[in-house]
Amino acid sequence: MMANKVLTGARVVLPTGIVDGGHVIVDGTRIADTGTGPGTAPAGAETLDVSGHWLVPGFVDLHNHGGGGASFSGSADDVMTAVRAHRAHGTTTLVASTVTDDMGVLTKQAGLLAELAEQGEIAGIHFEGPFISPCRKGAHSEALLRDPDPAEVRKLVDAARGHARMMTLATELPGGLDSVRLLADHGVIAAVGHTDATYEQTVEAIDAGATVATHLFNAMPTLGHRAPGPITALLEDERVTVELINDGVHLHPAALELAFHHAGAARVAFITDAMDAAGSGDGRYLLGPLEVEVADGVARLVEGGSIAGSTLTLDRAFQRAVTVDRLPVEDVVAALSANPARLLGLDDRIGSLEPGKDANLVLLDEEFTLKGVLRRGEWVVAPDLA
Repeated sequence: MMANKVLTGARVVLPTGIVDGGHVIVDGTRIADTGTGPGTAPAGAETLDVSGHWLVPGFVDLHNHGGGGASFSGSADDVMTAVRAHRAHGTTTLVASTVTDDMGVLTKQAGLLAELAEQGEIAGIHFEGPFISPCRKGAHSEALLRDPDPAEVRKLVDAARGHARMMTLATELPGGLDSVRLLADHGVIAAVGHTDATYEQTVEAIDAGATVATHLFNAMPTLGHRAPGPITALLEDERVTVELINDGVHLHPAALELAFHHAGAARVAFITDAMDAAGSGDGRYLLGPLEVEVADGVARLVEGGSIAGSTLTLDRAFQRAVTVDRLPVEDVVAALSANPARLLGLDDRIGSLEPGKDANLVLLDEEFTLKGVLRRGEWVVAPDLA
């Protein structure tokens, strides 16, 4: 039987602000109470004094291709290896991202991932490709790219059996706007990314129902004073959430600051865009059908040298955001937990430390280094208070 837990003495980040010397009480898989002081422990509860630490909600990753040496394009065992690798770094909720491949391969993989979503291991599927621009293909195989035919988009959505959460499209391509409308009608997030769209074309896509910018700044035209491009359109529209990869490689700190300043903290979602090497190490890997070389933690295609996803984990994104980018802790928590949870429509269950929600939390020390991970009331990473 799962033991109840009382964590006391921490700096707890709640939706209402930061509480010093606060508590979180866990009853089974759910949060029973939060607030100031030690709280009232249920009978038989395990009590843990975590003074000098932070308690924040479990992280939610919208865009992730793998980790721990395994990919979400692989077998069920591979998928679970990657899921567990990211859980060990605080990601208690994860959307599994595919990469451009043959349509038959993608529909088959969607079925496998749908089974794991039904089991509660992942929060759904994100299709990144094949409906993207060859001009901005990044680490996707150009030979497998295609225009976003709504009928083919529908095939992928149907193959996911209700677990398609998001699809990245170059909405300027033929069929792009109709595909955005189809996705919106089926409750699937349409994300603008790997795109060569103009400002005006991006505005059209947003008006058609696109609500996410796939890794803003990356794999899209740069911001120009006479051709403001998709970046400007995505930043200025309050309907859009912008993904940011905060690994110090994909974005200059000034670009990150620009996004936060113009979009505001409520419209930013930190993602990993991780590939197999996240939590694993340097070496040779595959991203879909393409070979990747990871050196000093940076993943690049062997052929051509394009950046090929990241080796980021969300605990590192958190630490960098607070210690390097000097963002307020509350804003970082929003970008890592509350905002993506709301975008996925799961904010009634996850994304914040509130009574009744899943007991997903991350324990961090004063330097924002991960020291424990609780998922649905069970320790994924046992507290390290040494």
